Parts: sequence; structure tokens; C-alpha cells
Amino acid sequence: MIKVYRRYITLLLFSFMFYYNMSGQQIPVYSQFFMNKYVNNPAFAGIGDKFSVSSNHRYQWVGITDAPRTYTLSIDGPTKKSNNGLGAFLYTDHVGPTRRTGIQASYSYLLKINSKIKLSLSLSAGLLEWKIDGHKLNLINQSDPALLNNVLRDIVPDAKFGFIMFSNNWHFGASAANLLQNEISFSSSTNSNGNKLEDHYTVHGGYVFNINDDIQIDPYLLIRLVSPAPVQMEFGTKFSWKNTIWAGFTFRSANNVENFSGDAASLLIGYTHQNNLSFGYAYDFTTSNLGNYSSGTHELLFRILFKRE
Repeated sequence: MIKVYRRYITLLLFSFMFYYNMSGQQIPVYSQFFMNKYVNNPAFAGIGDKFSVSSNHRYQWVGITDAPRTYTLSIDGPTKKSNNGLGAFLYTDHVGPTRRTGIQASYSYLLKINSKIKLSLSLSAGLLEWKIDGHKLNLINQSDPALLNNVLRDIVPDAKFGFIMFSNNWHFGASAANLLQNEISFSSSTNSNGNKLEDHYTVHGGYVFNINDDIQIDPYLLIRLVSPAPVQMEFGTKFSWKNTIWAGFTFRSANNVENFSGDAASLLIGYTHQNNLSFGYAYDFTTSNLGNYSSGTHELLFRILFKRE
């Protein structure tokens, strides 16, 4: 029976790691990343004059059993010294019986290039837990509790680096996650070859067009590079009215150079009250083959801005 148990676990591990390694996504993806840029790049911590507390809730591929569910909580802001920033975030990503939980803290340092342009450099460090809950497995042999009452986990250190160059109406930056490239191994008997956490590189930029005193248009571009997956591009635009009501769209390409239909297209809408409290909603239309089985993806965002006393 132990051999049967190992066979099930090996199959599950292979499927789990195959999904994340081949899809090229070992870190969460958000449609409203422009409202919480810090989770993609720690260098955004402290570049403004307010602290930001943000929460993202993403319900992916609704209609598919055990589809991903991602929850994120973050805080970032400036210190008393104008050239320093601090931040931290916690996220958990559920896919069926599997779960990833990560926590990181970051420090950023601002350099003044000239009277208009600044450069922010940042480094994050933390821990990453990967877990498989045997209680949630549906196995053929349900009569053996040894197959169902096991929880496997591995905890590894993690690190991330980022930089951004910015001015009043534009920014350009990049970040690198999974810098330590640790391997996930749930037991001494598990072969971890191929379960390495690959480097995730992100390059992004955006510009703010002030059409008049009431209307702003913010186009942006984000590029993800994860070996061995093809390059993934995401672009979109946010339209704002009086810094209160905003709407927009995004398009995310597929991790397949032969698939020109893309991965998802999103519609976004949100409201900001007195420049402090924001609520956002995004609906992703799945444009890949998964769209035949899913009714889309829902994402909620809450954000509070406040000044430190």
C-alpha cells in the first residue's frame, strides 16, 4: 500500500510542478496590477507621500473545479527619511489540494537623478511555502486513511530585486523574482529534479496623459520572461475622471508563440473616494482554449491610502 501511496504522490507532484513550470507562472498574476504596482515590483515602495494598504482577491476560471484562487495583502510607504521606503506583502494561492503561501518584506532607496527624474532600487526577502493537503484528494482507494490523511509541505527562502526610474507622468522599471532558485522537495524520497523555482523577470512602463483638469489616460505595458516559457506581454489603458471614477481594459498574451488569440482580455472598473479609499473590479474573458470550460475570472481590489503622522 505504501508503494501505491508513493505512486499517487509522485503523479500529483509531477502534475503540480508540470503545470507551474510549463505554464511559466510560479508567482501570482493580477489584472489590476496598475492599482498595486508594489506586488510586481518592490521598488514602488515609498515613491509616493502616502502609505498604501491593498488587498486583492482573484477567482480564476470560474466553472472549473479546483481552479486557482489567489489572495494578497500588502502595505508599503515612505519612511521619515524621504529617500527610503518600506513594504511587505503576504499572498496565498490555492489550486485544488495544493497551496502556495509567500511572505516578503522589502526596503527601497531613492536616488535623485535630476530635478525631475528619480531612481528607486529595492530588495525583498522572505519565505515561500508549498503545500499538498491529502485530505482534499479524491483517490480511487478511499478506504485507506494513509492515502488521505497526509499533509506535505516544503518551506524555502525567497528573494526579489527591482528598480524603477520615474518622473511625474511616466515610469519604467524591471524586477526579478525567485532569485535564489530553490528546489521544492516534499520529502527526502521525492526527486526534486525539475522542481526548481525559475527566475521571473518583469519589465514594465507607463505614461500619464492629462487630457484636461478632469480626464487622465494611463496606457501601460508589462512583459513577463520566465524560462522555458515564451515571452508573455500584457498591455492596457486606464481612463480616469476627476481621480474618482476609472475604467479600462487589458490584454494578456498566451504563453504559446503559436497562439495569437491570447490568454485573457479584461474589463476594469473602479471608484476612489476622496483620494484615499479605492475599490476595483476586473472581469477576465478567457480567450484561450480554457474559455470552453470556464465562465471567466473575477478579481476584486481594495486599497486605503493614508499619511504617516
